[in-house]
Amino acid sequence: MAKDDSVENSRYKLLGFENDKKLAIIMIMSTGKIIKISLNELIKNEILDNLNKAEIKTIYRKFYSGGTAPSAYEVNDRHENSWMIFVALNLLLFSLYIFTNFAAAKPFYIERLGTIITPGTFLYPLTFLIVDLLNEFYGFRLARKAILFAFSSNALIFFLLSATSYLPDLPGWQLDNAYGELVTHITSVLVASSVSFLFSEYANSYLLCKIKELTNSKYLFIRVFLSSFFAVVIDSFLFCIIAFYGTMPDSEIMHIIFIQIAIKMCFAIFNILPAYGARALFKKHVAELRTA
Repeated sequence: MAKDDSVENSRYKLLGFENDKKLAIIMIMSTGKIIKISLNELIKNEILDNLNKAEIKTIYRKFYSGGTAPSAYEVNDRHENSWMIFVALNLLLFSLYIFTNFAAAKPFYIERLGTIITPGTFLYPLTFLIVDLLNEFYGFRLARKAILFAFSSNALIFFLLSATSYLPDLPGWQLDNAYGELVTHITSVLVASSVSFLFSEYANSYLLCKIKELTNSKYLFIRVFLSSFFAVVIDSFLFCIIAFYGTMPDSEIMHIIFIQIAIKMCFAIFNILPAYGARALFKKHVAELRTA
C-alpha cells in the first residue's frame, strides 16, 4: 500500500540538504542520530524506500535539477497560476518590445547629452529584467521560447505592416502619405530591432544561466548585472549599425551607441532590486501553492 504523505516515517526522516556539498541530511528516527549522505548514494540506498512520497519527490527534484534547472517534478508540481505568470511575463516582454519599436518613430533631442534618442531607450532595459526572471523561475529552455515568441510576433507585425502599404489609397484621405512614411520608418526599425533583440536576449539568457551555474545559484546581482551589460552592448551596436549605417557618419553612430549603452546600463542597474523582489515573491507564491 502506498504511503500517505502526512504519515510520519517510522525509520528515517529527511531534514534538509547541504547544497554546496550536494548532501541530504537524514535523521534515524529510532535513535535521533543525524547522518549526511550524498544524493548520488541516497537514490541507490534502501533509506529512500523508507521515506514518504513528498520527501522522495524533494530528493529527486534536488538530484536532477541541483536547484538550478527545472525538472519533471517541478513542472508537475506547478499550479496553473504559476503558468499564468509565465504567460503574463511573455505578454509584458512582447508589449515592451513592440512599444520600443513604434516609439522609435518619435525621436527627441537631449541637449545636455548632445544626442538624439527614442523613448524606447529608457524602457528597453526592462526586457532584460523580464528575460532574467524567466530564466530564474522557468529555466533557459522556456526563456528561449519566450524570446522566440516575441521575435516571431515582431516579424508578423513587420509583414502585416509592409502588406498594408500595397493597399490602394483612399481618395481625399490626407494621411495616406504620412501613413506610408510612418510604415516605412517603423518597418526599417523593426528589421534592425529584430536582429539586435534576438542576439542580445539570447546572450543575456545564456550568460545568466552560465553565471548561475558557476556561482551555484548565488549572487543574483552579479549575474543580472553582467548578463545585462553584455546584452546591452550587443543590442546597441547591432541596432545602431543596422539602422543608421550609411545614413550618418560613423563617428556619430558610435556616439549614439555609447550614449545608448550608458543610459541603458543605468536602468539595467536598477533592475537588480526588482529581480530580488520578484524572486522572493515568486518563491513565496509557489510555496503557498504547494502547501495549499
